[in-house]
Amino acid sequence: MLAALVSLAVVLFPVYAIIIASFEHSSALYSSDYHWFPPHPTLDNYRAVLQTQGTHITSSFLIALGTAALTLALALPAAHFLARYQFRVTVAVVGLLLVAQIVPQIVIANSLFVVYHHLHLLNSYPGLILADCTYALPFAILVMRAFMLGLPDDVIAAARLDGCGEWQSFLRIVLPMSRSAIITVSLFGFLQGWGDFIFALTLLQGSESVAPLTLSIYNYIGQFQTDLGAAMAAACFAVIPAAAVLVAAQRYIAAGLTAGAVSG
Repeated sequence: MLAALVSLAVVLFPVYAIIIASFEHSSALYSSDYHWFPPHPTLDNYRAVLQTQGTHITSSFLIALGTAALTLALALPAAHFLARYQFRVTVAVVGLLLVAQIVPQIVIANSLFVVYHHLHLLNSYPGLILADCTYALPFAILVMRAFMLGLPDDVIAAARLDGCGEWQSFLRIVLPMSRSAIITVSLFGFLQGWGDFIFALTLLQGSESVAPLTLSIYNYIGQFQTDLGAAMAAACFAVIPAAAVLVAAQRYIAAGLTAGAVSG
C-alpha cells in the first residue's frame, strides 16, 4: 500500500505543480522561493487563456469528438468481421495491426504530410481527424475484436434463426453486448484526438484557426516565455477534461480492457 501511494504521488506531482502554478503570478514562478500553495492566488491566468485560447479549446473538442466517431465507425465493423470470420489472412491482418501500433507517430505524420499536400488536406479539421484516426484505429480494432471473440455464439445464432440478417444481428445483438468495449475504444479515440501534438505540429502549417490546444500551448510558451502562469492555466484546460472523462468512464474501461485481455 505504501509503495502504491508513493508511486501515485510521483505520478501526480507534475499535475499538482501545474495546477498550483496556474494560480501564481508569472513573476512569482521565476523567483527562487517555491510555494507549495500560492500565497496570493489569482485567476488572471485563466482569464487570459479564455480570452486568447478559446478557439483552440473548441478545436481540440472538435478534433477529439471527430476522431472518436470516425474510429468507432471503422473499428466496429472491422472487428466484427475479424472476430466472426476466420480466414487464412486473419492472423496476418491482426499481426499487421500490432505492427502498426509500434510505428512511431512522427513517421506516420511525415508520410501523411506528403499525401495531404497532394490531396489539399493540410490545415483542415478532416485531415487532422483522419490522421489521429490512423493511430487510434489499430488499437480500437484489436480491443473490439478481442471483446467480440468472447461473445456467446449461441445468442448470435439464435438471432439468425429469428430472421436477423448479418447487419441486423450486428446492430441489435453484437453492439449492445459490446457496450463496455465500445466506451473504452471511443474514450481512447477521444484522448488520441484531444492530446495529439505530433500530427498537429506536422500537418498544420501556421493555421491558427484549426490548431488544437496542445499546439497552442507549445507556441504560447515559445512566443511568451515570461508568461508562464498563463501557459500553466492553458495546460490545466488541456488536462482537466481528459481526466474528468477518464474518471467518469473508468468502470467501463476496466471491463472493456479486462475482457479483451482474456479473450484475444
